[in-house]
Amino acid sequence: MLTHCLEVPHISTGDMLRDRIRAGTECGTKLEAAMQSGSLVSDAVVNKMVEQRLSEPDTANGFILDGYPRTLDQAAHFAAWLKERGIHEVVIHLAVDYNIIIARLTGRRQCPMCGTLYNVGSHPPKVDSVCDRDGQALVIRDDDREEVIRERLEAYCRQTKPVLDYFRAAGHKVIEVDASNDPPEKIYQTICWAMTMESA
Repeated sequence: MLTHCLEVPHISTGDMLRDRIRAGTECGTKLEAAMQSGSLVSDAVVNKMVEQRLSEPDTANGFILDGYPRTLDQAAHFAAWLKERGIHEVVIHLAVDYNIIIARLTGRRQCPMCGTLYNVGSHPPKVDSVCDRDGQALVIRDDDREEVIRERLEAYCRQTKPVLDYFRAAGHKVIEVDASNDPPEKIYQTICWAMTMESA
């Protein structure tokens, strides 16, 4: 039962933004400039993008949002959107030490062809710097450069951390999970167990 507790669409705002950048549109060019500098994309753009995605049929039975909301304005907007539709959410906060975050992200590599992610420390490819699936040379994403990561962490402290306080103060469920050292599978099980306890 626990292994299936999160089998709903996983929706990453970061992935959606990168898809728009790859499309090469004028909007994508502006988004790319913001993301490469470590800045957050405007609330209006992200809110609209998320609403469009959540209007698709596969989200009818639930969804997981990754990377949203990131600001107080986004949180207020999304809380109102959920309330209008009678949707009850659970906020899961994965707490990780900043130094561990920097080490993980600077070690990340991605295939430019299929998008598969690797990590030089925890999940390296079979052949150094080459994708296991299609043999493409792996690349470091612009937003995984250390200076950009540090700017993103500073933006998190300024803009995203208050979002947790907002949800707590408004009486929403917030589950804290220490994600510093455990492997993804263990973290997944911890989240499932915590959600089961919340609904008991």
